Amino acid sequence: MTTLSDTPEETPLPQPTAAHVARAVLAVFLLTFIASRVLVILIMSQTMPDLFLHMGGTHVHHLNYGIFLLSGVGAYLLFRRPSGRHLTIAAIVYGVGLALTFDEFGMWLHLGGGYWQRASYDAVVVIAAMLGLIAYAPSLKHYRPRHLVWTIVLLSAVGVFAVMLVRSVQRYTPALEKMEVNGPQ
Repeated sequence: MTTLSDTPEETPLPQPTAAHVARAVLAVFLLTFIASRVLVILIMSQTMPDLFLHMGGTHVHHLNYGIFLLSGVGAYLLFRRPSGRHLTIAAIVYGVGLALTFDEFGMWLHLGGGYWQRASYDAVVVIAAMLGLIAYAPSLKHYRPRHLVWTIVLLSAVGVFAVMLVRSVQRYTPALEKMEVNGPQ
């Protein structure tokens, strides 16, 4: 028979650092964004079956899944205040929800617009850069001149990448829009 004094005390889970949580969010955010774009391209080009959810003839965009995930994670963080592994899992789900929602950011601005809007790419680049800075930048009290140099290099690289991304999207937009028109509705 086990009594209360015989049971081992539950030790609290170690709290991950903000940088650890930000790295988890960043990694999952990028992977989810890439995966969602690849899946949409494969579905629109009719290379794979239509996996889109349709309700009453209406296509439910994946930004809606992201909104529900973000709402659920927000409630979980507020009401449960997880720590340790549970906080890391919440960060992973948050990253998925963030990517699904901001992947279609252009639709927030232009509800009738096409899927391949530049605003979505811009939003993803900005969020990824911010998450990267949170994840990898030292705290301000540990900031040294060499960190300023690397911050400038990083921001410059993100800027160059964003310009190249925009140019490549502009180049392929007509083909992508044609694929959207001819693909599953």
